[in-house]
Amino acid sequence: MTRTFPVQAGQAYPLGATFDGDGVNFAVFSEHATRVTLCLFDEAGRETQMVTMPERDGHIWHGYIPGMRAGQQYGYRMHGPYRPAEGHRFNHNKLLIDPYAKRLTGHPKWHDALFGYQADHPDADLSFDPRDSAPYMPRSVVVDPSFTWGRKPAPNLGLQDTIIYEAHVKGMTAGRKDIENPGTYLAMASDPMLDHLNKLGVTAVELMPVQAFLDDKFLVDRGLTNYWGYMTYGFFAPEPRYMQTGEIAEFQQMVARFHSAGIEVILDVVYNHSAEGSELGPTLAFRGLDNASYYRLADDPRYYANDAGCGNTLNLDNPFALRLVMDSLRYWVEVMHVDGFRFDLCSTLGRTKGGFDRDAPFFRAIRQDPVLNRCKLIAEPWDIGPGGYQLGACPAPFAEWNDKYRDDTRRFWRGDAGLAAGMAARLSGSAQFFDHDGRAATSSVNFVTAHDGFTLSDTVSYAQKHNAANGEDNRDGHSANFSDNFGVEGATDDAEIVAARTRRRRNMIATLLLSQGTPMLLAGDEIGNGQEGNNNAYCQDSPLGWINWAARDDAFFGFCQQAIAFRKAHPILRQRRFLHSRSRLVDGETDLFWRREDGHAMSQSDWDDPARKVLVAELRMASGTPEYVEREGALLVVLNTGDAVDVAVSDTPAGMAWVRGFDTAQDGMPRELGNWTIADNSVVVFVLAAFASN
Repeated sequence: MTRTFPVQAGQAYPLGATFDGDGVNFAVFSEHATRVTLCLFDEAGRETQMVTMPERDGHIWHGYIPGMRAGQQYGYRMHGPYRPAEGHRFNHNKLLIDPYAKRLTGHPKWHDALFGYQADHPDADLSFDPRDSAPYMPRSVVVDPSFTWGRKPAPNLGLQDTIIYEAHVKGMTAGRKDIENPGTYLAMASDPMLDHLNKLGVTAVELMPVQAFLDDKFLVDRGLTNYWGYMTYGFFAPEPRYMQTGEIAEFQQMVARFHSAGIEVILDVVYNHSAEGSELGPTLAFRGLDNASYYRLADDPRYYANDAGCGNTLNLDNPFALRLVMDSLRYWVEVMHVDGFRFDLCSTLGRTKGGFDRDAPFFRAIRQDPVLNRCKLIAEPWDIGPGGYQLGACPAPFAEWNDKYRDDTRRFWRGDAGLAAGMAARLSGSAQFFDHDGRAATSSVNFVTAHDGFTLSDTVSYAQKHNAANGEDNRDGHSANFSDNFGVEGATDDAEIVAARTRRRRNMIATLLLSQGTPMLLAGDEIGNGQEGNNNAYCQDSPLGWINWAARDDAFFGFCQQAIAFRKAHPILRQRRFLHSRSRLVDGETDLFWRREDGHAMSQSDWDDPARKVLVAELRMASGTPEYVEREGALLVVLNTGDAVDVAVSDTPAGMAWVRGFDTAQDGMPRELGNWTIADNSVVVFVLAAFASN
């Protein structure tokens, strides 16, 4: 027999469904609705009771149901005007998820009833659809979020000591046969995965979207899925497809295991748009709850601003839309214990009616929040809207993805002309973008590969993208990849080409880990993973998109281990202060000195020389570095994209000598003295070290 629950007034705070041990308080925002109906469901998905929310405080509708327990399934139906031309799209026939739902039963099943309008009607989205969408919608679930966390605290590393590893929960483990429940949160933090990451030496995993997301209809029609997950519609709920039992404790257990292994967890979050798309998209949550409040509408309010390129843009000028984002972020920190966030298309979050504003409500809210301003905050500083490219413009404490680093590093090692000055700027922290307003040199998140684009192996194996499997006639994905195939497109057995490709991969990884800033590696690059030239595998939930552990390149993994260990061993590579070629009070030495191969200082004509193939940088601790910071003497970094060359080095103090500490042309870590010959196409680092003569 189905139980019928009574309803009481409840409270307007907190938003969402809150279980207090005796019952559940429900609170939902809508400024323009005229009535709100809470719909209750049994475990079979049958609608068992409809409760009119009894109270309204301002724009918060609320009620309390005594006796209700965690596990109760529910949704909302909103009553109000359906006038798309005025920006309102209420349709009480559409079941909506709670935007604050902590758990969802699954995903929408594509059916015309999901749309608020009749798709075959001549008036399109101006028409009204009377069909009930409940049979095709997931339900929200009341949860008890309590979890027993271990006593070991999160690592809490500064960015100067952070090495980020961007990974996909399913892609990391779906191809493993030695892990239980591959493709899940529990598998992601299994012993084999933790062992791999600890051996590699990374300190933080940056997980691609794990908030509940949608498989786009056009992909489902092609037999594909939204593998990457950048179509979020549940900002509090962990993505159900990565769960084994459906309980959010699985996500919490994953985080706890990462922390126990000394690894932080950063989430890639998508708050710039939702999965509801344009005016022709489905009605799943925000559109039906209060379209005119949650979304930034165009001058004609029938349509949406589309700065994210996904059909709509969330309106963070609205205090309740902004509150949703802030509450979501705090939930993931305080309840799920994550350590930071990477904000997809963060320029969109900083937009107001006047365009991008680095002092926009979103940035202000983050900076004053006592929970969030202590987290790692990383911006993707661009979107497709007017003035959307904002590299370096996000305020502290944000760090930013630096695509200039990716492009200049790839072009430099490909041998493109005129890249010496650009590569020097990237190696020294891209100060022209980030050295302002007290920002640290760690503000530049450096990468040569990310989920979006070629893998490292494909960057040296393909001159063109090969995205036919995506079903878009190879039109999707970047065309400017700055890649190189060494004369053969794709895989080859030619030993010379294989060796050249391996050296190029070594050089780019070495450059990344020798650069000022915060390094980020793409999962799988360390073992030579490729995607057959597909540089936009967003819909490839298949071996093409998963890491191929069976083809693991153990030798390259060993090299990456050594490169990461070298960075960790040398404070000069992990500085918060920028290097500006300034003299140091402690010894009068310059903190950054650029040399030609013959030892003389670089002149402007040297920097302007398009044929320059060699960069020689002598690095020390930055001028002004306080005494309490860990110190060391000096490093001499040589990047050579040309033929073998001899370099001249500076004189050393008595009892000191330059020791070759790192060389991409050699296996292992060489330690011989002298030998100033730099192999062709290689990276060499000399360490100023104490030397006792015989």
